[in-house]
Amino acid sequence: QILFRQKFRIYVIYHIFTDEEVLQQIEREVRMRDGASKLLAACSQREQALEASKNLLTCNARILALLSQLQKMRKAQILQRVGNRSGHKIVTCTGKLAFSDLRIPLMWKDSEYFKNKGELHRCAVFCLLQCGSEIYDTDLQMVDRTLTDICFEDTIVFSNDVGPEFQLRVELYSSCAAEDFFPGAAGPRRGSHSGGSAMGSFTGKKIRAVFESAAVCGSMSSGGDAGPGSASPSLCPDLSALGPKFNLLAHTTLTLSHVQERFKTHDLSLLAAEESPFWLPLYGNMCCRLVAQPLCMLQAGISGQLQIKVTRFFILLLP
Repeated sequence: QILFRQKFRIYVIYHIFTDEEVLQQIEREVRMRDGASKLLAACSQREQALEASKNLLTCNARILALLSQLQKMRKAQILQRVGNRSGHKIVTCTGKLAFSDLRIPLMWKDSEYFKNKGELHRCAVFCLLQCGSEIYDTDLQMVDRTLTDICFEDTIVFSNDVGPEFQLRVELYSSCAAEDFFPGAAGPRRGSHSGGSAMGSFTGKKIRAVFESAAVCGSMSSGGDAGPGSASPSLCPDLSALGPKFNLLAHTTLTLSHVQERFKTHDLSLLAAEESPFWLPLYGNMCCRLVAQPLCMLQAGISGQLQIKVTRFFILLLP
């Protein structure tokens, strides 16, 4: 575990994704979203519905991230075609990023935790981690007043190389796990499945439809309001009738300055009010370990045979 710091300025490393690769990833996520929405509509168990709802939210977030990456790639291609070259640019070294040991402390009232009074407030929570177009989700955890910390044992190593300007966004989602907030199996509706499996080759209209459906589904899952008619019904299932909803409870953004070899505390931005059914008594910070390793520390700078030429010196001693 070696920190980035000054090592970023040494070498130049490129990793280029093509449009076709990104489009294949988008199509794969659309298919996974279709499967999650169908499973969510058919779930009869609360645990299954929570897991399916979590997967649906994660797929929508990945679709939005991939579409954003595709837009940046095509913008760069247009600038290159029109000859927008500003001479030689210094490209910094990239590296690997790892995230682990996530702990989020809770602050229960004395009457709830010590005296075990009041209604048992139980929520299902998970974290979403996004760095660029790469998104990971943690395991689902059930949280109530018997716990003092939300602990995620996941160790996440990001596959894509990151530069020194990376931003790692950590989002905590929560859903009320009470029976009253579980609508049960809604049953599959006609026409509610999406057409992602038949997308085939992506066109401009299809990409736009996928973007709008993912944006609307994501805003509905996080408690946002979506305007009517902003997404195609065939691409975005009716989430209001598909089981439990996850809402964004807190978030933070980590950068290069937060990279440390040791366990460190970071501030959280809290979004939910105490009246919300998915609310949890957070302290307002989280603890985690964020490490990074520059690729220039793993790759050989010079390789080959080393030849040593020995020169002999003779000293003549005169009487």
